[in-house]
Amino acid sequence: MILEVMAREGVPLAEDALAATLGIDSHEMEAFSRRLAAMEREGQVMRNRRGAILVADKAGLVKGRVIGHPDGYGFLKPEDGGADLFLAAKQMHKALHGDIVLARVTGVDRRGRSEGSIVEVLERAHQQVVGRLFVEQGVMFIMAEDKRIAQDFLVPPDGAKGAKHGQVVVAEILQQPSPQSEPIARVVEILGNYADPGMEIEIALSKHDLPHVFSKEAEQLASKHGDKVAAKDTKGRKDLRALPFVTIDGETAKDFDDAVCCEPLGKGKGHRLWVAIADVSHYVRPGDALDRESRERGNSVYFPRRVIPMLPEGLSNELCSLKPEVDRLVMVCEMEVGPSGAVRQYQFYNAVIHSHARLTYTRVAAVLEGREADPPVPAALVPALEELYVVFKALLGARAKRGAIDFDSVETQMIFDEKGKIERIVRVQRNDAHRLIEECMLAANVCASDFLLAAGHPALYRIHEGPTPEKLEALRSMLKDFGLSLGGGDEPHAKDYAALLGRIKDKPYAGLLQTVMLRSLRQAVYSPENVGHFGLAYEGYAHFTSPIRRYPDLVIHRAIKAVLAGTTYDAGDWPSLGVHCSETERRADDATRDVDAWLKCYFMQDHVGDEFEGTVSGVAGFGIFVTLDELYIDGLVHISDLGTDYFQFDAQRHLLRGERTGVRYQLGARVKVRVVRVDLEASKIDFVLVDGGPVAVAREGELPHAVPVAVQKPRDQDKKHTRIDTRNTDGGRGKKGKR
Repeated sequence: MILEVMAREGVPLAEDALAATLGIDSHEMEAFSRRLAAMEREGQVMRNRRGAILVADKAGLVKGRVIGHPDGYGFLKPEDGGADLFLAAKQMHKALHGDIVLARVTGVDRRGRSEGSIVEVLERAHQQVVGRLFVEQGVMFIMAEDKRIAQDFLVPPDGAKGAKHGQVVVAEILQQPSPQSEPIARVVEILGNYADPGMEIEIALSKHDLPHVFSKEAEQLASKHGDKVAAKDTKGRKDLRALPFVTIDGETAKDFDDAVCCEPLGKGKGHRLWVAIADVSHYVRPGDALDRESRERGNSVYFPRRVIPMLPEGLSNELCSLKPEVDRLVMVCEMEVGPSGAVRQYQFYNAVIHSHARLTYTRVAAVLEGREADPPVPAALVPALEELYVVFKALLGARAKRGAIDFDSVETQMIFDEKGKIERIVRVQRNDAHRLIEECMLAANVCASDFLLAAGHPALYRIHEGPTPEKLEALRSMLKDFGLSLGGGDEPHAKDYAALLGRIKDKPYAGLLQTVMLRSLRQAVYSPENVGHFGLAYEGYAHFTSPIRRYPDLVIHRAIKAVLAGTTYDAGDWPSLGVHCSETERRADDATRDVDAWLKCYFMQDHVGDEFEGTVSGVAGFGIFVTLDELYIDGLVHISDLGTDYFQFDAQRHLLRGERTGVRYQLGARVKVRVVRVDLEASKIDFVLVDGGPVAVAREGELPHAVPVAVQKPRDQDKKHTRIDTRNTDGGRGKKGKR
């Protein structure tokens, strides 16, 4: 009926006008608005910039988000998931990166891409811009730090607020771009000089719109609880203060949100494992200022030397942190783990604990290896740690039997000098203490998912779908070149990936194929629809163990408490919440990646002219990306610097092939490079090959000379990187500094 009326009217209608035309009474308006919202989500109708409603099909237009490119052109990513539209630079004069627009398909460009024309901007993504102020011939303008915004912003004569040439500023956009005029902005905050220590983080905060200042109301709510657990708050909880709970974290960790304890059930009968998680939901109530602001943030953000917490530090580092020798409120997942690693039964309940020690991975690993820890671990705790080690081995065996994928990834840590600049970059060595905690957290997360699924209560699951048909086909094509195959047919299981990893682990091309396998997988996201977790080989999985730093975990705690109390927790629009939390996670990743890239570029300025050996970690039509040994820094060797040959790019096989010489540059190939250029503003590093070629050249019919490679995202040029959640990411703890 709604579509019929709108088709008959033939023009966009305001919601009130449409309601009047349909004869909707005032008491029916709420239901009518909900129906319109549903139709908008389904793509049946859309709203123009003035909020008027029009029929999507009749409009013949595409609604989507603008993705800008540093070279001035862009793409429209349709909301319905269709193919991207190419937007020429002329079209990008109408919009900025991130804007929601309506566009019309106008044809196909010379490269065979569908091309579009922006008809209307529905929603502006930016009200502010962060960038550098420049003055040229008396004209002031701001160049955005986000290079996807290619337009410069003119600054009126009285709009600089005292900012000097070259300084980094935050500016309010006074006039958005149009075909007739450039955007205009005025400075509202001066962040400082470009190379000031910490400026890279300030830029990232503004560029990615990361909330980083709590409101007075939120701070007051956090501080009113004090720094000690009130006696009244322990009532109605299980008293587990006598159990030898310990926290096991990195040396620099400050927020301890999980503690573990275990005891044997008898010879050959398995163990009782307790995983205690800080009871954040006791202090952060639905709808209050703390809840609103933690929901907006979605997660904590961990930059080198600085953390942007999801909760005020009075909670995250104090009252909700499971510090030793103090009482803390927790939610406990108590499990019986059999000798085979199967969780036979579990229960959730509220409790109070008293952590007996704050241990580190390094100290615990020493105990597990039979060495003396420094400082020594209290002798009374050693038996409990040894029992935890037995549980870990059982859980690890169950993981292998389940077929979970375990990629050999590399984690690095930046070591800074007193001036805040990188002194060196080191590899973080994972040991069995890391893995022990990871497996305990995984077990608790699975129990949380199972508990809510069994209760039929709404929840946010951590889902990870298998590879798309297109990526699967590309992977199989690549494997065929190596005489390998992936089992599972059109719907492979994680076991098939794990089995293949096992077959190639000692091969010289293991790094190459591991990278290709990783990139064939999708990203993990949050959703109320449980579809399982492909990478971890779980039928159901949720994040329960890090409510201090991840909002989805807080939601899971509330849902579990509601089930225990015989009530229901309503988080509102669950699908939208899942999308929001997935987006804030990606936002944090993008921001930390920007900061890491800038810091590495600053570090490499002193190494221009130096030579390094490295591994090809990315291949594109315009060149190869190389990750340097030891430093784990990557840069680009442009195709024009690969020699006089004409190179063909094979996207499926991730290689550039010389037509005349047959030289191949492929993922995993070993090369020697010289640093020739560092562009700090663009966060780009350029290399050239030393001696004109790889350390070992692979020609037609030969396998590339390769070594295991750190799987890192190369400097992006319209490439997408897929990450699955294994180890720290979905091991339950979330990203917690440099662990």
